[in-house]
Parts: sequence; C-alpha cells; structure tokens
Amino acid sequence: MKDLLSNVVVDIRPSGIRKFFDIVAEMNDPEVISLGVGEPDFDTPWHIRDEGIYSLEKGRTFYTSNSGLMELRREIDRYLSRKFGLTYDPAHEILITVGGSEAIDIGLRALINPGDEVIIPQPCYVSYEPCAVLAGARPVIINLKAENEFRLTAEELEEAITDRTKLLILPFPNNPTGAIMERSDLEAIAKVIEKHDIYVMSDEIYAELTYKGSHVSIAQIPGMKERTLLINGFSKAYAMTGWRMGYVCGPAEIITQMTKIHQFAIMCAPTTSQYAALEALKNGDDDVAEMRDAYNQRRRYLLHEFAEVGMDCFEPFGAFYMFPSIQKFGMSSDEFAERLLIEQKLAVVPGTAFGDSGEGFIRISYAYSIDNLKKAMGRIRTFVDSL
Repeated sequence: MKDLLSNVVVDIRPSGIRKFFDIVAEMNDPEVISLGVGEPDFDTPWHIRDEGIYSLEKGRTFYTSNSGLMELRREIDRYLSRKFGLTYDPAHEILITVGGSEAIDIGLRALINPGDEVIIPQPCYVSYEPCAVLAGARPVIINLKAENEFRLTAEELEEAITDRTKLLILPFPNNPTGAIMERSDLEAIAKVIEKHDIYVMSDEIYAELTYKGSHVSIAQIPGMKERTLLINGFSKAYAMTGWRMGYVCGPAEIITQMTKIHQFAIMCAPTTSQYAALEALKNGDDDVAEMRDAYNQRRRYLLHEFAEVGMDCFEPFGAFYMFPSIQKFGMSSDEFAERLLIEQKLAVVPGTAFGDSGEGFIRISYAYSIDNLKKAMGRIRTFVDSL
C-alpha cells in the first residue's frame, strides 16, 4: 500500500518518558517506586468531585457551547482578574479546552503557516515541539542553561529570532526544571518580543504552584496581553488531571479561529468536568494553598537531601519537579536512569526526554508522599555510594 502513513508523523520521535514507564510495566515489581509522573498524589477535593456528581444527578449530560459554559468563562475572567489583574471578554476571548494540551495544539494550528518558525526553550514539556511540527512550523530550540537557573534571557531570545519567527512558547513555571521567570525577566523578554512583532504562547499550568512570591504572567507586562495566548487549566493546581480541563485566553481574532478548530475536532470540553471546574474556581483557593504548602515541604526536603548526597541541584521555585545534575558520575542521563531503575527499583525520567539540553540531568517529581520521597532518597543515596 503506497504511502500509507504521514511522513511528518512517522518522523516524530515517541515521548522519551514512555520508555522508562514501559520498563517499569514490564518489571511488574511492587517494590518499584516511581517518581516519574507529573501528577498530584492528592485526590480531587471532595467539594469539586461532589459538584461533578451533582451535575450528573441533575442530568447535565448535554453538549455545552463550543467555547464552554458561559458561567465558567465568566468565572475564569474573575479568577484572572483577582489573581493577576487581567480581564478577558468571556464571550470572545476565552475558550474552554480538553486540558491545556488541546489549547497548545489548536493554538499552534491557528497561528502557524507552513515554514513559520516557533521558538521553544528547552528543557520543556514534551508536547511543544511535536505539536509545532504537526502544525507545519519549524521549531527553533533555545537550550536553557543551568547557570541561568534555566530562565530564558533576552539575549538568547534575540539571537534565535529570524524574519521567519512567528511565535515564542514560554513554558514557565517550567516542567521539568521547576524554573520560574520573575517580572524583571519577563520585562526584558517583552522588549524583544515587541521589537520583532512576534507572538507568545504562555503555558501557565503551574501558575498556582510557585514558592517565591506570586506568579507573574507575561500578559501582565504592558503591551503583551494583545500578543499573548495565556494557557492554563485545572490538572495541577486542583489535582484534576483525569477531568481533562483547560482553557486559553487571548485576542478575539485568535480565539475565534481556535474555536473553529475545536468545534470540528472536539465539539466541546466534557460537561461534567466544566461544572466541577466552576466549583474549583469559586471555592478551591484553600485547597490549592494546602497542596502548595505540602509540595513546598517536599521541595525543601529534597533540596536538603540532594545536598547531603552530594548531587548538585539548583533551587526550583515552581511546579513540583527537581532537576538534579548527574554529570559528575560520568554517565548519560539515560544510563543513569536505567541503572537506577534496574539496581535500586527507582524510576525517574532522564533529562533528555525534555530536549537535548537536558543531558546530564534527571527529572524527579515531588508530587508524591513524603514517605515515598524518603524511601526514594534512601535508594538514590545507596546508588550514588555504589558509584
């Protein structure tokens, strides 16, 4: 059968994360501890689950509008206003999506013409580069540096821009590094963006999980809101990964085209999840604060333990990941992660799963109980001592 498959799809590499989870699955060993998944270990708060149940009991099993429940879009506007001083028109500038991942995908498809360049700072979430390729873009990678705490600098951005540049993806707080961008960093970036008249896709799914002051969105910087797609969701802050709820806010002319793609591909986000998300925004602040405090405790514990073990690790101030260096051990990230799994039954993710600049690092998620983290650090200590 001639040309059965798309060359574009065939040429995309599978997620580097999956390799290690496939090995874990094949081991089928209850003694294995995994610190690999970026998923909260908390249950979705009961009042949020209860609202989802209530929506089913009331028979709210219909389609919503393509853009999502108007009541939810209004609540998102109120949330962004009280948290960041940002206001969006719920009717034309907010779209409810199936997780933040859908927003990334359709945002790129709505903006990109074949051959446009999309700048992607790495290490970063694994979906950006494949989604850019599927949209017809040419990814331009900026390799972030540990000495800069994996922040994007204005100089790095300036150097990467060409006359084909259309969009910068801004992945902060960052997965896998835990890096953040403070206001001064964003102000410097904003000058370059305005100078070259490009757009920004700001993935702020970890905005609520910051441990050094409050999160600042690039859309808050003067002149940036009108050229920014702000992506957020409910998976991380509210422990709602399986509900698949996200949203995107931005200029009406972009959101209109994204809604068109969403209309034909998805129709609308799950109705039950939308009612649960509405409850999360209305009454979930205390839940978020409680989970954030727990993550911060785990973060500080791991920082102390890595220092005790003798592994270099810069202090992450966002998300729930550590990105310790393993360069001193003379192994690749893949080799270190594979040996740690086989010899100590501890699963972590090699830094290269998030881009070539992740070589020499591993990602550890601390979205796990403190008891599991203590067991895991004991195994890391044993492994490192054996080297």
